[in-house]
Amino acid sequence: MDFKIRENRKGQGRQRLIREREEYFRLVDQGVSYREAARLVGIDLRTGKRWRNGRNASGRTKAAPPVDPAAPHRDLVTRTEPTSSRYLCEDDRIHIADRLRENASIRQIAAELGRSPSTVSREIRRNGAMWWNKQWTYRPHAAQRRAKQRRPRPKVGKIGQNPELRDFIQRHLELRWSPEQISQTLRACFPSRPKMHVVHETIYQALYVQGRGELRRDLTRALRTGRAMRQPHRQSCKRQPRAIKDMVMISERPAEAADRAVPGHWEGDLIIGKDGKSAIATLVERSTRYVMLAPLPNGHSAARTRVALIEAVTSLPPHLRRSLTWDQGSEMAAHRAFTRATGIPVYFCDPASPWQRGSNENTNGLLRQYFPKGTDLSVHTREHLDAVTTELNSRPRKTLGWETPAERLAKLIAA
Repeated sequence: MDFKIRENRKGQGRQRLIREREEYFRLVDQGVSYREAARLVGIDLRTGKRWRNGRNASGRTKAAPPVDPAAPHRDLVTRTEPTSSRYLCEDDRIHIADRLRENASIRQIAAELGRSPSTVSREIRRNGAMWWNKQWTYRPHAAQRRAKQRRPRPKVGKIGQNPELRDFIQRHLELRWSPEQISQTLRACFPSRPKMHVVHETIYQALYVQGRGELRRDLTRALRTGRAMRQPHRQSCKRQPRAIKDMVMISERPAEAADRAVPGHWEGDLIIGKDGKSAIATLVERSTRYVMLAPLPNGHSAARTRVALIEAVTSLPPHLRRSLTWDQGSEMAAHRAFTRATGIPVYFCDPASPWQRGSNENTNGLLRQYFPKGTDLSVHTREHLDAVTTELNSRPRKTLGWETPAERLAKLIAA
């Protein structure tokens, strides 16, 4: 706002200094000292103090509460306003200021207010101010004013406020850069300009969140996924607990399985076909990385999965049937019947912990070259699955000293 001190200020009666007050609070919020802000606006230092802190009744002078800068056409506001109990009110801030003058600790103040210590600490840090003698001070009415100014919603995002930042992001999205690549490049190109720094999630929200309009919606086609809408990582149905009875967790698995020194411990999972109507069960031996596949062309219910796995492991010698580690998928609900038929105990991974079946996850990634996502897996015959496993088990592996899984397994069977 272009502000100029009025030249003629006499004979105007009790005129409200609306423009002066707005400029005064704007300067104070920018960090200008109270004395300097009063000089630039052309008011007395005591006037600015009365605007900030109000005044007490004295003689014929009536008491006046602090001025609310968010309401420029009203001189006074009530001291307390109804707000949600989630937020600190002005009475809470007055209590904090009083107790700070008494050298009370943050935890004592928080206990008296029934708040978390971090809430009180954050309030003092965000809404305090540096006094003229370079000491940090906390004044409740000024803190209330700062909090009210930040409260209105919705707010313009960081990208929408900065045209240079918006143009930079849009230009690199058109080059098919990912938001994370753009975020890191911004920090490298503008190391001393924090206003040009955003995290990749901010870019995603500017693209996907309705009502922001900070980035062009058509730029979503330049992302890796090309989705016009965000897809949550977890749907609500997947966050519900699994209905698998008598699960034995991986923490109870024998220690010999962890170091891969003893063969016979397997990891298993499913790769799912188009529309979830077909699947293939994958089994990987932890020590040799030997792969076995079991087709599930008609669905992957617990009963069908049990039958397919029993058929797959029946040909194994007893010393190679020590344990099976699976995720908490409902297809293993019949794990007790599987154990009774094969003598192989089943251990379940922790939720959202795929690294606990690292060999199987890696193998499933290799198998997707043969069975791409979104295809019908029921068309693959038993002979084709055997050919795929033969090809995988015949590849030399660096982790096996460039031996193949088939060679390593043959040595174990012979021993």
